[in-house]
Amino acid sequence: MTADALWICQLGLVEYREALALQEEVRAARQAGAIPDTLLLLEHPPVYTRGRRSQAGELPLGEQWYREQGIDIVDVNRGGLLTYHGPGQLVGYPIMRISDVIAFLRTIEGAIVATLAETGLTTRGRPEDGPDYTGVWAGERKIASIGVHVARGVTTHGFAINVDNDLQPFEWVVACGLDSVRMTSVALQSTGDEHAGPPLSTIRATVARRFAEAFERRPVEISITDLQGALGDRRAERTP
Repeated sequence: MTADALWICQLGLVEYREALALQEEVRAARQAGAIPDTLLLLEHPPVYTRGRRSQAGELPLGEQWYREQGIDIVDVNRGGLLTYHGPGQLVGYPIMRISDVIAFLRTIEGAIVATLAETGLTTRGRPEDGPDYTGVWAGERKIASIGVHVARGVTTHGFAINVDNDLQPFEWVVACGLDSVRMTSVALQSTGDEHAGPPLSTIRATVARRFAEAFERRPVEISITDLQGALGDRRAERTP
């Protein structure tokens, strides 16, 4: 393990709570110095997540109605407000040791902007508009959301890029705590059709490369089997 390595693990479609548990396990290993900084790339089944700054009224139709639409609801400890995850959206969870949260957020924004530029899209972060506008925007529409949590200097949670996911669930809620916010996607911005455009696999490969470049790290692809093996070794070390 070298100091400049960034493990990148592609997980596919993972239930949200399962991914949350994995993040905590990876973070504990990173805090202990047992593994290098790690980026998990995945998708989730439909789920709304509410961050630490979430407010009443973000789910105006009532929790039961959303669950009847097949959308789970989970409260989490990340920063930010309510957002939606679903298939076709690329989610990235960087588990990294950091010293400056704001610089970390701005660097993630920059990596996403560089990723989307390779698809021909012009996007930007909007930090000048305040914390509620953290993320990446295509004009006045939000294309990527960011929210993190830091414990003992190591992050969990991260970013979500709308690639070719269904955008309707965002319309049913107060997304990101902004009444006027409208979401967009790579597909919609590229072709005008939210179900057409660059494949998620292409965006996933590009964001892995651009993320590593933004943080000046050497990307190392690692399988879930190898990651679990590293976590298993750590479990064995802790067993009396």
